[in-house]
Amino acid sequence: MLLAFVLSLVMADPSITGVVKDANGGAIVGASVVVKSSSGEQQTVTGPDGHFSIDKTPDGNATLIVKAAGFAVKEEPLPTGGMIDVVLAPATVLETVTVTPSRTEQRIGEVAASVHVVDSTEIKQSSAVVADDVLRTIPTFSLFTRASSLSAHPTSQGVSLRGIGPSGVSRTLVMSDGVPVNDPFGGWVYWTRFPLESVDRIEVVEGPSSSLYGNYAMGGVINVMTAHPSRRTIELKPQYGNLHSPKVDVFGSDVWGKLGVTVDATSYNTDGFPIVAEGERGIVDDKSKVKFNNANVKLAYNPTSRISTSIRGGYFHEERDNGKHSTFDATEEGNHTRWGYVSGTTRFDLPGANSVQATVFTNDEHFFSNFLAVPAPPAGQPARSIGRVSLNQTVPSNDVGASTQWSRPFGTMNFVSAGADFHWVKGDSQEDSLDATSGLTVTSHRVSGGRQQSEGAYVQDIVTPLSNLTLTFAARVDHFRNYDSHNLENAVSGGVVGAATANNFPNLPGRTDTVVTPRASAMYRVTDRINVWGDVNSGFRAPTLNELYRQFRKGAVLTLPNYELVPERLVGGELGTSIALDKHTTLRVTGFDNRVRNPVTNVTMTSAFVPIPATGAAPANAFTTTASCTPNAATTCVLRQNVGRTEIKGVQMDLDFRWKAFHATGAYVGESAKVKENNTTTALVGNDLAQVPKNRGSIQLSFSDPKWFTFSVDEQFVGNQYDDDQNARILPGYKVTDLTASRQIVKGLDVFFGAQNLFNVVYNVATLPTTIGAPRLFNGGVRIRWTGR
Repeated sequence: MLLAFVLSLVMADPSITGVVKDANGGAIVGASVVVKSSSGEQQTVTGPDGHFSIDKTPDGNATLIVKAAGFAVKEEPLPTGGMIDVVLAPATVLETVTVTPSRTEQRIGEVAASVHVVDSTEIKQSSAVVADDVLRTIPTFSLFTRASSLSAHPTSQGVSLRGIGPSGVSRTLVMSDGVPVNDPFGGWVYWTRFPLESVDRIEVVEGPSSSLYGNYAMGGVINVMTAHPSRRTIELKPQYGNLHSPKVDVFGSDVWGKLGVTVDATSYNTDGFPIVAEGERGIVDDKSKVKFNNANVKLAYNPTSRISTSIRGGYFHEERDNGKHSTFDATEEGNHTRWGYVSGTTRFDLPGANSVQATVFTNDEHFFSNFLAVPAPPAGQPARSIGRVSLNQTVPSNDVGASTQWSRPFGTMNFVSAGADFHWVKGDSQEDSLDATSGLTVTSHRVSGGRQQSEGAYVQDIVTPLSNLTLTFAARVDHFRNYDSHNLENAVSGGVVGAATANNFPNLPGRTDTVVTPRASAMYRVTDRINVWGDVNSGFRAPTLNELYRQFRKGAVLTLPNYELVPERLVGGELGTSIALDKHTTLRVTGFDNRVRNPVTNVTMTSAFVPIPATGAAPANAFTTTASCTPNAATTCVLRQNVGRTEIKGVQMDLDFRWKAFHATGAYVGESAKVKENNTTTALVGNDLAQVPKNRGSIQLSFSDPKWFTFSVDEQFVGNQYDDDQNARILPGYKVTDLTASRQIVKGLDVFFGAQNLFNVVYNVATLPTTIGAPRLFNGGVRIRWTGR
């Protein structure tokens, strides 16, 4: 009997099991559960039923730490014996954990920066079907145009935070699990790449972050964090919307000992809607449509409590019709993209509290787009009655990148991080220009592009000299170069490539630059309810291959590249306060002032210009571009240029109220974005920056109780803004209302309904011609969750 007793102790299951719930008893999915002891850390996540299991009980005293998006962190001694029941309380804004602002885990209330975290609950309560529409509830967020990625051309989907340099190129670094996802050739963002069902949270840092992240982070950082693997989980979300718009999301996950896997996929299609205003529509115009599919796999392997590694890969495919067609052969103006990627990350927690993390990634992309010209019709015929294809473009590009980071505390006052990264990009725009009569015959062939390489290194020290004072100092140096640059152009006759044209430049000048970006900030906790913070920061953005070498046409507007563009530089500052008015309500107010030198802007040219010739004296109207342009009734000439200096300053306010099942937020940003210097076109000095409204805001109200239902309504408003650098074309302000509702039918089965632009408001997003945003969009479906043990 004694032997049997001993064997029973030896063979007993040593695992730690439990369940994580909210205050209403609802299961919390995807919560991080960490058991920390003297022998190291063990970590897992909860499944769809809120359960978790850690296979081995640690030696000695241990601490249980549980974290979940939207909830306060719970830390307590590890209970002994039986099933562990963990109840999490809703987090206030200041208690929410974030990692992106300082590249290390901190609560928002401890970070000297303006940060928003959109958690998985808020994403599921949104009526949006694409990620950018989820983020529009943050007033500082906007794409280059007001259009959603459901109808906007990919090259106009660059994101701007706080109106810093709005254009098709993003002034914000967008990442997925810390890996950059900005288009390697053009810098814009494919928002349809993010399967929303697998997103754990989205962290938005609204201030310049180049001191840690380098290029693209001049205006801030958006980090989309995906869910961790959990035990035997399947989620299926089929839905259907008006405009014949089916969408299916699938998410699956499992864990086998030290190995975990997640798989997600999304498929969406829509018949689309007209985007040219009804009063200007002609026979050229039809519906803007989009179809996209993506699939991703992530493997996570933790061989020991001190080592974790993951590999993630995926494929994305998108097809678009852009709302008009040729009247000669019915060819749709459209574009399509194929994108495959692989990334891997390894983290080591070493003795002495040292931590080292390394990441590598590569992308392979193929982008095709054609462009239509809509010339003025012959006398007596209606407007927009003729359309012809003017340009076909194919842009293959690929890149390789790597980064590493080391961090450790020094004593009780300092936490030091240091890192380095590398990025290499190769891309060419392969273009066929077509005849100006019918758009059926190729007249010239062009290959324009080059290579970019950048290296950067940074160091950061978070200093806590007093219990209520945190200082942060960071600095980064980046070195990059453009090389192997070319614009190869040949005439084409009868389908045969012939002699080089006057615009043939086999060896365009390269460029090398070095940029230093420091930052200093302070956070002071006046009381347990009031924090004040401020920082002085800097940022930069290097011109993309797209801006340097690729031309494109939108309607009557021909935009040409400029191979001598220099980096944009930013110097700015912020001052903010966070006040817990009571235990339910938090108010944050931030003032900001950002000065951008050498911003790259699309400048409208009022006279003809030509490329600088390869030999001989350059005429007065010559520029460092690769084609000529003459303004006339059929063509508006635009050239990318560094324009001198701009200033973007303003104030933003956020109010957050949480009480039991109710959650209400209000946000507002008012700003002034002006051209302060422009040596090339002095008439632009004093003008407002195009695509930056003076006022933006949002209000959200939600109720969520799994015993009853979930309901959310939000309203967004955007003020007047200009559509051009000359401030001649105004886009009037507008407001739209969205709502969503869901109800649990049985455990694991919910039904939901959503509506965007509920009142079918017609609002303008661009001019020449006047284009409009998405109409009322309904969608409804079911969410099915299954979990095994």
